[in-house]
Amino acid sequence: MSKVAIILGSNSDRPVAEKAVKILEEHNVPYELKVLSAHREPDALDRYLKESSDSVAVIIAIAGLAAALPGVIASKTEKPVIGVPVSGKLLGMDALLSMVQMPAGVPVGVVGIDNGANAALLALRILKLRK
Repeated sequence: MSKVAIILGSNSDRPVAEKAVKILEEHNVPYELKVLSAHREPDALDRYLKESSDSVAVIIAIAGLAAALPGVIASKTEKPVIGVPVSGKLLGMDALLSMVQMPAGVPVGVVGIDNGANAALLALRILKLRK
């Protein structure tokens, strides 16, 4: 079965990721959780995306602040990318706006601020299309 990759921009985003993990586990969907910053670890992120390309069907990218992670991932893969903005100093509006304002050709589906659960539910719906 294809799995969902949950990629966090920072370990501090883990509480938002746990909401997604709970939903995926309730539905017995395999997932992998990684902390890979688009800014601090671009080479490791690239390696992971290449190595997991056959086994991952949907990517949930969780990030705050400038929140470049979902857009960077979407620019490097044809897999569906779901962005989850994380609240911070600007209540998550900075992350939300950076995710929804992707240029043409770099699609990122975005759920509400801190809404890891909706990201997982959307991933489940995308996986159902593959059957």
